[in-house]
Amino acid sequence: MKTYVVGGAVRDALLGLPVQDHDHVVVGATPEEMVKAGYRPVGKDFPVFLHPQTQEEYALARTERKTAPGYKGFVFHTSSDVTLEEDLVRRDLTINAIARGDDGVLVDPYHGQQDLKDRIFRHVSDAFAEDPVRILRLARFAARFPDFSVAPETNALMQRMVEQGEVDALVPERVWQEVARGLMEQKPSRMLQVLRECGALSHVIPEIDDGSAIAPIIDRAASPQREPELGLPERFAVLLYDQPLPQVEQASKRLKVPTECRDLAVMTARDHAAVAQALALDAAAMVALFERCDGYRKPARFAQFLAAAECAGPGLAPQRALLARALEAARGVNAGEIAQRAAGQPQQIPELVRAARVAAVRATLDAKEQADDQP
Repeated sequence: MKTYVVGGAVRDALLGLPVQDHDHVVVGATPEEMVKAGYRPVGKDFPVFLHPQTQEEYALARTERKTAPGYKGFVFHTSSDVTLEEDLVRRDLTINAIARGDDGVLVDPYHGQQDLKDRIFRHVSDAFAEDPVRILRLARFAARFPDFSVAPETNALMQRMVEQGEVDALVPERVWQEVARGLMEQKPSRMLQVLRECGALSHVIPEIDDGSAIAPIIDRAASPQREPELGLPERFAVLLYDQPLPQVEQASKRLKVPTECRDLAVMTARDHAAVAQALALDAAAMVALFERCDGYRKPARFAQFLAAAECAGPGLAPQRALLARALEAARGVNAGEIAQRAAGQPQQIPELVRAARVAAVRATLDAKEQADDQP
């Protein structure tokens, strides 16, 4: 029995990057031998075991055969005579098909080290075409490693996969998983570019057409210089900020995005223009904006909305700051006290509270105007 570290851990170590997780392949063992050695079985589709001390995953070397369209139709074969090379050939990219033995020696039958040096994404074999998720994974890797290019033959293979309808067989949850991870990488526009060049973008996120217009804006959202860093809800909102509301809702429903991502995207698409116009808004218009965005109950989400809107329209820092101060002033109104004073006329309470909030915001605007007039 021999064990090897494979995949991302080897790739990232060779690139000089931090290694987060280790995946292991075991060659020359049976499930029974793994259990006897103290490993705990956890795999559902194929034998995977947890190491008794480290709890890291160890998978038996395996081959696989596609039996149906999409990415679920696979039959796996594991046995003690499956070689390491047979296991590695089923992997997606050459840079992910490098193994390192316990002695530190690298096993690289498909020249992944050379592709790392040349900064190229290249599929290992035609088995790549059997799993459409690999198109999304490659696009996500492009967002993580933006200086890598896609090998022409790999892009041609992905184009054929799209033409054959493989991408259409993907379930929304898996599409969202990969898109969400790509949005959180350092250059999300590269993910969109790779998907566009192979024809998959119009199937995955048709709302953004070819993705080129949004590219610089989504990269701005992912900039490491932003403080604080924008999270997934803000980045998804920026991705769709200039789309009509029905399309934002359509994309969110089709991809089954989390509620917080959907709600922020809808809010940003609907009201980002109000942020750009904030310096010209009067107090009543600002209060109406806070009401539409449920800012009184959810000020943290309103702050996310302001961050996304500012990212979509650069140079809006003053507008963002003003709206944040105005909301703070409006939230400072004691609605309970007003309700007590108007206990005999309960139907007037909402309007009295709103009037008090408008007055508080107007005072904030007056204070800003006076400060601006100071020499």
